[in-house]
Amino acid sequence: MVLLPNYHAAGPLAQALSAAAGLPALLLPQMTTLADWAQSIPLAVSVQSDTQRLLTLYQALRDRNWFPDADLWSLSRELLTLMDELTRHHVSLPESTEAFSRQLVAAYQAQSGVAMQFEARVVHELWYAMAAHDELDVTAAYQQRLAILAQQVTMPLFVLQTCDLDAPEMRFLAACRERVRVTVFDLRELLGMDAGCALLSAALQQELHGEDLRSAAQSRVAGVALTDRIGLFGAHGMEQEAQAADVQVRRWLLEGKTAIAVVVQDRMVARRLRALLERARVMVQDETGWTFATLSVSTVLMRWLEAVQGDFYYQDVLDLLKSPFLFAENQVLRKQAAYQFEQLVRRHGVVLHLNEHIAAAEREAPELVPALVRLRQAARLLTARHASLSGWLSALHQSLDLLGVIHGWRQDAAGQQLMQLLALWQEELQADTTSCSFSEWRRWLSQQLDLNTYRDLSVDSPVLFTHLAATRWRCFDAVLLLGCDAGHLPAPVNAGLWFNDAVRTTLGLPLSCVQQDQVRDDLLSLLAMNGTVLATWQANCNGEPNLLSPYFEMLRAMHLLAFGHDLMNVELGGLLPLAQVRIQDSDRKGLPRTTKVLHTKFLREGCRIQDPAKMPRPVVPPELIPQKISPSGYNSLVACPYQYFARHVLHLNELDDVREDLDKRDYGTWVHEVLQRFHAEIPQLGSRDKGEAERVLRRISDEVFANALAHDYLAQAWLLRWQGLIPAYLHWQLEIEADGWRYHAAEVPFEVAVSGNLLLRGRLDRVDVSVENADAFAVIDYKTQSIQGLKNKLKSPGEDVQLACYAHVQAAKTAAFVSLDDDTVQAVSPDEEIDELAQLTLARLGEIFAQIREGAGMPAHGTEKICAYCEMKGLCRLGEWEESQDRGLRIAALGVGGELNG
Repeated sequence: MVLLPNYHAAGPLAQALSAAAGLPALLLPQMTTLADWAQSIPLAVSVQSDTQRLLTLYQALRDRNWFPDADLWSLSRELLTLMDELTRHHVSLPESTEAFSRQLVAAYQAQSGVAMQFEARVVHELWYAMAAHDELDVTAAYQQRLAILAQQVTMPLFVLQTCDLDAPEMRFLAACRERVRVTVFDLRELLGMDAGCALLSAALQQELHGEDLRSAAQSRVAGVALTDRIGLFGAHGMEQEAQAADVQVRRWLLEGKTAIAVVVQDRMVARRLRALLERARVMVQDETGWTFATLSVSTVLMRWLEAVQGDFYYQDVLDLLKSPFLFAENQVLRKQAAYQFEQLVRRHGVVLHLNEHIAAAEREAPELVPALVRLRQAARLLTARHASLSGWLSALHQSLDLLGVIHGWRQDAAGQQLMQLLALWQEELQADTTSCSFSEWRRWLSQQLDLNTYRDLSVDSPVLFTHLAATRWRCFDAVLLLGCDAGHLPAPVNAGLWFNDAVRTTLGLPLSCVQQDQVRDDLLSLLAMNGTVLATWQANCNGEPNLLSPYFEMLRAMHLLAFGHDLMNVELGGLLPLAQVRIQDSDRKGLPRTTKVLHTKFLREGCRIQDPAKMPRPVVPPELIPQKISPSGYNSLVACPYQYFARHVLHLNELDDVREDLDKRDYGTWVHEVLQRFHAEIPQLGSRDKGEAERVLRRISDEVFANALAHDYLAQAWLLRWQGLIPAYLHWQLEIEADGWRYHAAEVPFEVAVSGNLLLRGRLDRVDVSVENADAFAVIDYKTQSIQGLKNKLKSPGEDVQLACYAHVQAAKTAAFVSLDDDTVQAVSPDEEIDELAQLTLARLGEIFAQIREGAGMPAHGTEKICAYCEMKGLCRLGEWEESQDRGLRIAALGVGGELNG
């Protein structure tokens, strides 16, 4: 019988045995892991699942109310781990809390206090409460199976190990030695006989032995350098580390390597690396898996529960409707519902309450009503105040079935596994009657999803994502260690909330550093058994220096002293700008889910050299050239051509944001409506009593703000702000009339031909007419901005085009912004002649669109102020261009190379 650390070692061991025998056929010995061997032993008593034990601990903590403000589910999980550890190491606690407290006092070497007595009481009382059950826990059952197995073993045992075994396994092997021959092959001892591993062993053991670095390097080097085996790469951030790993993996594939291991220390970098590899059509076989909490099959579940608990907050509902698992039997219905719901909430700002969503849909989008009613029917299944966890899970299944989610899960591998998990938990908890609220159950479910892992078994690829412990006794063609900084390798010790190392020593528990010792041993074995290894880390993280793992730092220092080389890979960094993958249009079909063979032709196409990334300069296809433009769109074009391209060609800002809180935009809208109604009722202020006019204006203001006040008390603040401006506005209006102007019209729509088929369209806030000349007009644009801000807009001629456009369409003699922001109301006009400025502004617009039709590029060169508030800066990726650009100029003419520039 051969006991393996994992089944991955079975294949290479079988090949090695066959090669050593030199026979065409060989009857192999039985190979298994100790855990699976023990599982084959039946027990006479039942075994309580960890799910049941966790709930028992939770109920005990909740009943005792020791931690009223704590997350009891996490605390229960921590205590469950402690209980298992006490069982695993055969720790017997004193029979009384007082005796246990004295033991803790001695171990802590401190005076007895309330906190220490409380710690002793919690652990002692819960330990005996859990021990009172007749059923065995999983750890105790495993130990009992090992004890039975040790009395039944009749064949010699051969054990492969890379690090020290846990106490139950050591006791098992000791019992087996009394009956049969037990041979242990410790990889650490075998590697110690290899001169090539001497420096590795010295480096990784150095911190423990405290030897002088130089003497260790000189005495243990044995004349074997590691430059051909191990390399280090320090990246300038997460993106560069992922890019370096992507390029190196593809280079290894081009070299013909068929077994490449990516040992993941940093999951964030691994996620980005996987995306880069799949973009190059290199599929990944993932042994580490992903927690269910990160998968879309769980996202639809948690979004559904968040929507129910949050009274159907619009964002939760929208996220839910965008999930392909909702209404899976009718995706057309779901997509239409998602689009219509988004339009509805953006137009009307209905933020909460499913019934209000349904009422709004009945008025304006009747096709949306059946989908929302279906949500309401499913939500009624989850309206109980308290239920058992099993009861909640049953209700959840019914609600998800009604929503079509179960149908969608059945078509998805991850969904199938999640359904199995939910059914298993419901079965395990069927007999438990502990009552939990909706929020308690939801927190439990969230923790369960975060602790269980999904592994995609359908991918067979030469590129394997794995973790360090899974590499024991395995050889690969090449190994990439990802995320080897000091924060990830070794990972921080999880000492837990209970007991320091002094107490653990007193109780007979292993010290917290044992975990790091295992990591060190696994790393040594991996480096020694594999001839091509690259370790990467972020030398700079978030603008701060980030230290390399102490293991590799020691190895680098010793190798530098011994051989004058620090193992740093200086070649890889220079390849990154030239190795960007570009998928051709003919390649943009869905990637295969299973990749068994990677052809050399494809790999070479995926790794072809590309030009460095440049600033985006999109050219608008003729069929997408806008035929209409507003003054605000013209302003966007002047500010940054790429911004205009993203906003008005790609329509990426087509929908307005849903404003949950009142802001200045709402204030401006209300003030515009107030003034429109006021001047329609009193066109000439001088003909009316000023006191009467003020009363009319205040009445209209109250009426306009009434709807907002009914929904949000904060509207009162905006109303008071406007009411404080009313006297100043009336005074300004009288001055305008005294200068010979009269109110003519408000909210005047316009549409004017510019050039070709381009139309300038929009709406004028207000038009005044001259008393002396009926053909002379003035255009006024209300702004809830400061006087200084408006002056800055007009400081550079042509930078802000709104007034010039308005003046052109109305043939106005004057145009002005009117500030309604400060304590005074004041008009701001351009210094230039408005008619001349209008002509130049419209002529420039026609010339720019002529250039766009000719194929001019639209680069991103907005000023820093423009970019700071631009919602498209993540799309153009400002700051990542390799060539410098002068972004302070305005659009004026066609530049070199056929591009719009300043």
